[in-house]
Amino acid sequence: MPSILIIDDNASVGTALEVLFSLHDIDALHALSPDAGLALLEQHPVDLVIQDMNFTEDTTSGEEGEALFQQIRTRHPDLPVILLTAWTHLSSAVDLVRAGAADYLAKPWDDRKLLVTVNNLLELSETRRELDRRRVREQRDRSALEARYDLRGAVVADPASERVVNLACQVARSALPVLITGPNGAGKEKIAEIIQANSLVAKGAFVALNCGAIPAELIEAELFGTEAGAYTGANKAREGKFDAADGGTLFLDEIGNLSLGGQMKLLRVLETGRFERLGSNRERQVKVRVISATNADLPAMIREGSFREDLYYRLNTVELALPPLAERPGDILPLAERFLGGDKALSTAAATALQRHPWPGNVRELRNVIQRAELLAQGPRIDVADLNLPRTAAPARPAAPSADPDRSRIEAALAHNHGVIAQAAAELGLSRQALYRRMDRHGIPRE
Repeated sequence: MPSILIIDDNASVGTALEVLFSLHDIDALHALSPDAGLALLEQHPVDLVIQDMNFTEDTTSGEEGEALFQQIRTRHPDLPVILLTAWTHLSSAVDLVRAGAADYLAKPWDDRKLLVTVNNLLELSETRRELDRRRVREQRDRSALEARYDLRGAVVADPASERVVNLACQVARSALPVLITGPNGAGKEKIAEIIQANSLVAKGAFVALNCGAIPAELIEAELFGTEAGAYTGANKAREGKFDAADGGTLFLDEIGNLSLGGQMKLLRVLETGRFERLGSNRERQVKVRVISATNADLPAMIREGSFREDLYYRLNTVELALPPLAERPGDILPLAERFLGGDKALSTAAATALQRHPWPGNVRELRNVIQRAELLAQGPRIDVADLNLPRTAAPARPAAPSADPDRSRIEAALAHNHGVIAQAAAELGLSRQALYRRMDRHGIPRE
């Protein structure tokens, strides 16, 4: 049950408010003086304070209320405070609202308006507490992840990226092939490095090949190597990426660009560990952990006949889907700070602009933006103009949810918000109490 502290020297005011709140399942404490109120705050957990502005008879300046408010704000900076005013000048209450007070109401107050204000503030406080608890849990889990695994300096600040990195670390010690999917510039190679660093072949070589950057006719030579005389200009034997990665890890980026012939040979290597250099009939044996990555729709390529289905399932023993940066908003500012050289800092407006940008180029785009801004910014701070972000159209606002969601929508909102009632209620356009009633009606347990 939420708890409210009333600080007012008028006993009848305290009694009236205690009765009002008790009728709406809200516990109320009453203190007759600022000192008594501050003492109660130290002794009891309180969700909200309602305080008078004057405590001495015939005093109307509001100075006592201002002093009390400042003491509450200093000791409990996040505790919402509602001011009750009778004789105080309106400007004093307005100044305190600007200083952080939640609201002010004149005496005699309107019960309905007061209850609406109180319920809104209580729900907001509950949401903040849930978010704080979630942040603590996420930080604890993140610290445990960093302590247990080598993350290769990766920024893992968003739950979405943390889930991918956590799964990557879990599968790292197996020898199974891993397919990393996600858009260009999202950080797929960094995930591959994390897998290698925590694998049983961590001391082996990590060899990367971007299949999209090599002409199709040369990819097989890059992968398997060539013997002298294999083609015009091949004056001496040259080892391929599989030779170089023997005993370690081979990372094949943009695997969807591999030719059908190269796909067939790659499939054979994955199944047998054997291959032949171009121009040679002698088989070579290697032991290589293969990690591949793509931004292409491989199932669609299979339907079109441009990618082998058997190779897809051989590569896709474990799939790690890395979301675009726009779906990992918690990573944006930590990544930006990482990319800064240290001599300059982001202004508040610049940080806000970074968080609002859609980042179609993902982490690679963010790195380029920060490095350019750091070079061009004249002072010690990087402002919005230094970022030179392109203008983007505002996303369409989602349609307002219906007032009476069904069971499936309620369960989906609860799952999406990890069981946080206040956030699920906000998503559904309901109050907490209204959501509880609908959960009870549909037989959804209150966990």
